[in-house]
This record gives sequence, C-alpha cells and structure tokens, in this order.
Amino acid sequence: MSQQKPIISTSFSYETLEETLDIKPEGAQLHIGIPKETAFQENRIALTPEAVSVLVSNGHEVVIEHNAGEAAHYRDKDYSEAGAKIVYEKAQVFKAPVLVKAAPVIEEDVPLLQMNQVVISPIHLSAMKAELLEKMMEKKISAISFENLKDDSGTYPIVRSMSEIAGSAVMLIAGQYLGSANHGKGVLLGGISGIPPTKVIILGAGIVGEYATRAALALGASVKVFDNSVYRLKRLQNNVGQRIYTSVIEPRILSKQLKTCEVAVGALSSQSGRTPVVVTEEMVSNMRPGSVVIDVSIDRGGCFETSEITSHEHPIFMKYGVIHYCVPNIPSGFARTASHAISNVLMPLLLEAGEEGGFENLVWHKVHLRSGIYLFKGALTNFHLSERFDLKYTDLNLLIASQR
Repeated sequence: MSQQKPIISTSFSYETLEETLDIKPEGAQLHIGIPKETAFQENRIALTPEAVSVLVSNGHEVVIEHNAGEAAHYRDKDYSEAGAKIVYEKAQVFKAPVLVKAAPVIEEDVPLLQMNQVVISPIHLSAMKAELLEKMMEKKISAISFENLKDDSGTYPIVRSMSEIAGSAVMLIAGQYLGSANHGKGVLLGGISGIPPTKVIILGAGIVGEYATRAALALGASVKVFDNSVYRLKRLQNNVGQRIYTSVIEPRILSKQLKTCEVAVGALSSQSGRTPVVVTEEMVSNMRPGSVVIDVSIDRGGCFETSEITSHEHPIFMKYGVIHYCVPNIPSGFARTASHAISNVLMPLLLEAGEEGGFENLVWHKVHLRSGIYLFKGALTNFHLSERFDLKYTDLNLLIASQR
C-alpha cells in the first residue's frame, strides 16, 4: 500500500496570528484647574496644598484661581509653594482639560467650559436643570460626580466622609444651642454626677446617625435611635460597641420620646427623591420649649414637618419654642476638615488617571468608577437624570466598549 502524501491546500495559510493585548499606555500629564467657588455658600476646596504638591511632583500641572482656598483657610502662598500656578482670571482656570470643583456646575460656568473637558464636582439633584445638562452635552463633556463615586469596596468614600463630619458636628452644634450663650435653655449637653443625662433622639441609623450617636455617648448623653431598618440598627449597635435604645419608627413611641428629649436629630436618608417626613408639626409642638431640632436631611426635604432651609449666616429659627437648625451643607461649616477628606479621595484618583494615560483609560480599567460618571463625552449616562429631564440615556458600559 503506497503512502499517501499530505494534501496541502492553498486556502490554508500557516501564519501566526498575533494576540492583541491590552497594553498599559504611557502615563499622561494632567492639566488640572481649580476655580474659586461662588455658589451654594461653598467653603470647601477639592484639593489641599498637600495633595497639589503630590500631583505636581508626579509631573502634573495645577492651575488655581486666586483665593480659591480662602474659605477653608488655605492661602494662595500655600498653593504656590506646593507648585500650583495662581491665576486671577476665572476663564483661565477653565481652560484646563480637567476641572476639579467643590460645588456643582452652575449656569455662569457653562460659557467657560471647554469642548471635551473632564469635570469632577458634586451634583445637586435639587438644583440641576435640564438646559444646564443639555449645554454640557453639547460641549461633549465628561462629568464625574462626587456623590456617586465608588471605591474598590463598593462604598461611596466622599459621601461617607461628609456624613461622618455631619454626624460628629451635629452634637457640637446641639451643645452650642443648648448653652445660655445662644439664648438656649442653659443645659450642658451630656451628663455630670447627680444630674440625669441629657436625652438625645436620633432618627436614622446610617453613617450620620452612627457618628452622632458616638459623639452623644462620648459626652455622656442618653441616646435613643430610631430607624425602620432593623439591619441598620443592628449594625449601628455593633459599630458603636454598646447596647443603646433602638426602635423602629412607630409614631406613638416616637412622639412620647420627643416630648421629653433635649435634642432631636433628623438623619434619615432616602435613595430616591425626598426624605420621608416622620415627625409631624403636632409632635414638634409637644416638645419641650428650648429643645433643639437639627435636621441634617434638609438637603433632601427634611424629616421634620416644621423644617425650613436656613443658612450658615442665619442657622436657626424658632417654632413652638423649639430651636430649629436646618443648614443643608453642614460639612461646609467645617471646611478645612471637609476639604481634606475630599482631597484624600480625589488626589489618588487623579494620580491613577495620570498613570493610566487619561480618564478614558482609567474608566476602562476601573469598573467601579463608572457609577460616578453622569456624562461621558456628552452622552448622558445617569439613569435618574435621564428619567427626570426626559433626556436620552446611554449605557456607559456599551459606550466605553464601543470606543475601544
């Protein structure tokens, strides 16, 4: 039997195919601009001089508007020594391809925005307008919002820090308004020997609630926490590490407790839209005269029926003899701590973006960042915003994949 020769067809090609690998790009030099905030009584600044110094020593360029850090007591000199360039024209800062803001983008900013700019800022859903979004979309802007920025562990680091500040601050504020200096009742927040401890009621067992509880307990007050999630109440007890009075929000129990408390804190959060009102006007009218209500959830409508927005200049008003403190942006009153906290999250993010060769590559490699992006090259990628303003929604994952 003769051996058959192998048949070689011309349609085969025996060439090696190269595998296309996702090669890490060369690092890019970022050009970052920080404008001075004029809206929303904003005292914070998104990068501290220390953070700027790290960015500059990594080869990035930072331009900052004159006196941008003034409200947080960071001077121009601190920034120029850190290697930033100080400019006196707002328009010049806005020429930077990456813009870092401590307050949301407002109408006046829009004409100054550049095509294809990257904007990192908070987003106030209540103050957002459709035409503002549309103009940003026209300019093909990519925008990242502080609030929705996730880290590797799936938590929101900036929101967490701001909530920790607000929670801790709440008790300091309450102590201030209970004292005689502010025509308060003249009660010391906390407890001393032989005197029953001050009663503090906290509505909401989230991070604000937890930090307010810690501060109140540390002062020696008696704390009662209400929340409709038993899981959150359990978590709060575990984190605080001691047994405290907890209850689900049941109007009769709540009303009874409010009648005898000195301080009531509203720290309920809601995922979508307005915070539920759990304390009615009638409940407030039965509270002791001279007691203090602090509504931290006022930026989402507030959870006391009697709450009305106040400002850092005029923080309180009286109703039924009860002192109401309803300033929406509490962390801004502790601007230096808050700036430091924001800066701690943004500085590593900017460094990473530089190493990855720009934000587009960063978003491709770091999936958890995608939740923070509400505009990507002019396409609206936030479902809530598209629903609310009836604008076209684009899935960010598809958008990024299609551009690869």
